[in-house]
Amino acid sequence: MLRPLVAAVAVVAASTAAPPPLAVAAPDQARVVDQVRQQAAALARGMTLEQKVGQLFVTYVHGQAPDEQHPGNLRDFGVASPAEVVAEFQPGGVIYFNNSSYDNIDTPRQIATLSNGLQRASRIPLAISTDQEMGIVTRIGAPATQFPGNMALGAGRSAQDAERAARITARELRAMGVNQNFAPDADVNSNPANPVIGVRSYSSDPALAAELTAAQVRGYQGRLLGRDSVSATAKHFPGHGDTAEDSHTSLPTVDRTAEQWRELDAPPFEAAIAAGIDSIMTAHITMPRIDPSGEPATLSKPTLDLLREELDYDGVVITDSLAMAGVRQLHGDAEIPVLALKAGVDQLLMPVDLRLAIDSVVAAVRGGELTERRIDQSVLRVLRMKLLRGMLTSPRVDVEGVGAVVGAPEHLADARRITDRTITAVRNDAGVLPLAARPTAALVTGWGETTTRTLAGVLGGTALPTGTAPTEAQVAAAVQAAATADVVVVLTNGLSARPAQQTLLTRLLATGKPVVAVAAQNPYDVAHTAAPTWLATYSYSAVSMESLARVITGEVRPAGRLPVDVPGPTPYPLGHGLAW
Repeated sequence: MLRPLVAAVAVVAASTAAPPPLAVAAPDQARVVDQVRQQAAALARGMTLEQKVGQLFVTYVHGQAPDEQHPGNLRDFGVASPAEVVAEFQPGGVIYFNNSSYDNIDTPRQIATLSNGLQRASRIPLAISTDQEMGIVTRIGAPATQFPGNMALGAGRSAQDAERAARITARELRAMGVNQNFAPDADVNSNPANPVIGVRSYSSDPALAAELTAAQVRGYQGRLLGRDSVSATAKHFPGHGDTAEDSHTSLPTVDRTAEQWRELDAPPFEAAIAAGIDSIMTAHITMPRIDPSGEPATLSKPTLDLLREELDYDGVVITDSLAMAGVRQLHGDAEIPVLALKAGVDQLLMPVDLRLAIDSVVAAVRGGELTERRIDQSVLRVLRMKLLRGMLTSPRVDVEGVGAVVGAPEHLADARRITDRTITAVRNDAGVLPLAARPTAALVTGWGETTTRTLAGVLGGTALPTGTAPTEAQVAAAVQAAATADVVVVLTNGLSARPAQQTLLTRLLATGKPVVAVAAQNPYDVAHTAAPTWLATYSYSAVSMESLARVITGEVRPAGRLPVDVPGPTPYPLGHGLAW
């Protein structure tokens, strides 16, 4: 059923055409997994120590084309182009970003071309990854099909919808040459003040988070050896949901006992493992009741032993970015990769200095601090993942056909239907919704320059964005504009900590106009004003604003229910949601 691995890699390296898709029926899976283990071992036996260590690293590159000369590559790697970075260091994987620092993402065709070019530069096909969680963490925007993110799916309460969203996302990613997605976020958002997870989580309920995590793992990964699936990555183990700090900028502490962890944070990871998850990402957080050493989980063997031994996970463990402050507070950049491998990690994501990191691991093996057997354990896990997901046998993609897959009409229609089922009506005390007639002079104001304009465009109204902290002049302008409006929609984001947003909403309510308040990100906003009409979208993406408009006008009935407990002056329980 599988070609010998060494021959398969040789064929891929010599050909620009992708082999036909492979799929494995369920009764054959055990046999295929056994074959994969044997063939991964055969490939590893032919690799030098340096090649093995390279397979453990996932790096960023700068630029949108494989041969693009970019000063960032010269600065960080000593070579000019993305393809030269891969040829020089032979990493196991590359990660794409859409920000100006790395600038890897433009159009689907461009992404597919970049992917093919990087694969040509690599002796062993790459795991090409990105963070396409959807919602607030979305690297590849339209025309790729957009979904509203995890907490919106939690509000929709449908495992089928969650799986379908992941399946569409996987198919489109694979068409662009991306074969590993750093999603789903399996954190249970038990702390409403969490600054880094929030709506990236499905729920504050471990059972709901577990159900939807498993559904999305199934959707992303599909069948073994498929060419339209990706490796999923559940993150951030052991659970980043109860933090009040951001591990990008600090080292958060989670004060959980092992028993509390088992009850509150472990269930989604257990569900991901049961669903066959390919990889799990560590968190840069400390859990002093589990490991009193102060080491972040990424470098903590007692913490990762919970994953390896208690949860019996033998798949790939990948670090969160090694450039983040949370992992760099106690150790230098040369020491961190070695400590992570000692703790039980397999893949090392985005070291600050790739050459230093690789050399440090090689030196640790040659000096006896790490054994080559330990390196082999991780290499075999990485190669198994690449084989099972078809990365080694089908690394290149059809650049000419990518446009027919990414943003396909049937994908967009499914995204609209799924998002329609996520909008939550929290309060409708004044009976404003649904509107008796489509508005002729809607005013959309509040948070979000693009978001207010998108919603106003769908409603056929006027947008007056006022930002995160409206000034007195902006508030006065919104009140004046409300005078000629037949309905006012106010978008909020972080309202509880931003008094100026509360002032805007209060002043608009005082006009006597029908006002619809909308929590456009975290639903916790709904507990902090006396507005009689509140909706929650969990997302400010265009697809969510379109569904919001359909709920406001009565085209769609609200079906979402709060996936988190909302504390505050006017609290709402998990599961609350109105319908009409």
